[in-house]
Amino acid sequence: MPDGPELFEAAAEALGLKLVSAVPTAGGDINSAWKLGFSDGSTAFLKSRAGAPPEEFEMEAAGLEWLGSAGGLRVPEVLAVVREPQPGLLLEWIEPGGRLGDPGEEAFGRGLARIHRTPAGAFGALPPGAPSWGLHVGPVSLEADPVEDEGQGFGGFYAERIEALAGQAQDRGAVGLEEMSVFETLCENIGELAGEPEPPALTHGDLWSGNLLVSTDGEPWLIDPAAHGAHRELDLAMLMLFGSPSRRFIEAYEESSPLSDGWQERVRLWQVQPLLIHAILFGGSYGSSAAAAAQSCL
Repeated sequence: MPDGPELFEAAAEALGLKLVSAVPTAGGDINSAWKLGFSDGSTAFLKSRAGAPPEEFEMEAAGLEWLGSAGGLRVPEVLAVVREPQPGLLLEWIEPGGRLGDPGEEAFGRGLARIHRTPAGAFGALPPGAPSWGLHVGPVSLEADPVEDEGQGFGGFYAERIEALAGQAQDRGAVGLEEMSVFETLCENIGELAGEPEPPALTHGDLWSGNLLVSTDGEPWLIDPAAHGAHRELDLAMLMLFGSPSRRFIEAYEESSPLSDGWQERVRLWQVQPLLIHAILFGGSYGSSAAAAAQSCL
């Protein structure tokens, strides 16, 4: 069933409201999205994708609630998960278009540090109430058995994830044998590269700059998470992949939660993961970029 009136009516029915309008809006790289208006004057954000499993949106909803419970940064309220005529997620509408400014950058840094101080219990731990579908970024699987921290740190878990993602990328023709050899070498040497062990932290899991929404009042909001237990540097590396976090953001973060020595040198290591995910989703040069990032760490 394609996007259309039946989907919008189902969303309105889930809220017990009468639909007045449905206006297309930005919604990410793989989903369609709309601003819905209702007869009581309220609005909501709807995202949907034909063929997506409902569990994908249930996982996102659980991740938003987990991040929100940490109290560091605001997230949109989850209103409903729609299953028919096609899966979708209804969220509180946040009016975009603001800019952070210095106070907002500092709030973002302190808030993310507070989220990262929230214990996750295990590497790969999923949000409370999450479906058994497992962790995904869109349709890309990051599923793995959670590993409780025993003083070994995130490296071994990360190596298994990179191996799995590289395999998915190879299956889709996004990386070749030479690049696979680089990923294998990276994983073999992960113990020397991953830094001092840190306990599993609650992470956003897909924190590129587009998943930081700035409302018109200049307040930072987190959206589109793949929340799970991981190394906190993973979120910072993702922020630096397609953008450049400000000095005020980094300073505010470190004032709240100092980073381990050498964290800047590990940025490229943690960026291998999102680059491989992009290779699986979009192909192009992302596979070679992931291999180049891995090679730079060796």
